[in-house]
Amino acid sequence: MGSSDTFADFVLGRSRRLLRTAYLLTRDWAYAEDLLQIALVRAWSVWGRVEADPEPFVRRVLINVYASWWRRKWRQVEQPTQQPPECSVADEASRVDAREEVWQAIGRLPRRQRTVLVLRYFEDMSEVQIADVMGISVGTVKSQAAKALAKLRLDESLMAEGSYR
Repeated sequence: MGSSDTFADFVLGRSRRLLRTAYLLTRDWAYAEDLLQIALVRAWSVWGRVEADPEPFVRRVLINVYASWWRRKWRQVEQPTQQPPECSVADEASRVDAREEVWQAIGRLPRRQRTVLVLRYFEDMSEVQIADVMGISVGTVKSQAAKALAKLRLDESLMAEGSYR
């Protein structure tokens, strides 16, 4: 691979999908863009050694950067306060739609479980591909997906209005 033309072609052709993955992991477009940019910079630095299809390699870099950010930087973004902000009781018309409730429930999952669900059900990757990208075994992918889905089935916020079971 190795040439800058090939890297530019890769970025032009695949960055939209990679940005979508980054957004699904972070749920914030600004963080997703930053995440993708850092992953691409890291991929560029070793581009000459990437063989065959580079997308799984770049996805793995993206997920590793996400995991590293989650452990370090993102934990420090929230600042505790003396008093929680006032919350008004929302009327029925302003309730959050079912999609947002599902995303909030997904956001409460542990990082690895959320990553497996995003890659499996939103990026439509196979269990083998996910295992390769995340550097874990296929059995771990299956168990993390099963645990995540079980937690979502038991999530009270998803069972409140309608049953998503």
